[in-house]
Amino acid sequence: MAAQHEQAAGAASNERSAASSLLREVAEVVVLAVILYVGISFAVQAVHVEGLSMYATLDNNDYLIANKIDYRLHAPQRGDIVILRPPTNNSTDFIKRIIGLPGERILIRSGVVYINGHRLDEPYLPEAWVSDTNWPENSSGRVLGADEYFVMGDNRNRSQDSRFFGPISRDRIDGKAWFRIWPLADFDIYKKMPALESGTVFAGYVPEAA
Repeated sequence: MAAQHEQAAGAASNERSAASSLLREVAEVVVLAVILYVGISFAVQAVHVEGLSMYATLDNNDYLIANKIDYRLHAPQRGDIVILRPPTNNSTDFIKRIIGLPGERILIRSGVVYINGHRLDEPYLPEAWVSDTNWPENSSGRVLGADEYFVMGDNRNRSQDSRFFGPISRDRIDGKAWFRIWPLADFDIYKKMPALESGTVFAGYVPEAA
């Protein structure tokens, strides 16, 4: 009789131990899932493209993955496609391309961008740029501040960008568009990049005082 009681007690103890082990494993999985979720949310962001301001590089209803930690390691670069908040609105995300960097002189005349007097070659523009083709009003351009970036959509005729709301500060940039996840057939969004021409033709150039 005593042996039966001992066997029953041992079985109950084993059941409690198994249940405790299962609960511990479930808790570990849940904690790990939370850590992974927080880590992934901190590092990347899914982006739904709405509108045609970045056409033809990006189309309406494209889906992207944006990298949110890249700019913790280095500064944004010309040609980067970024997720940003315009200066007057914290609740809306825009997606634009970085054109001008801190300290550079920006001048736009007749649909041509000049940076420090050099023409910027932009092979990604989808059509003739005919709307809002001059910036700023003065003929010598504007020098960006130490923390300012000039951004524009690739579809210049249909983009609200720095031509309208001005340069943006670094803290308004939330991440860099990394790659396209939909449609699947077109993964790479950086096939065409801007490049400064190295010729001697200058526009809006103001030599520094000796």
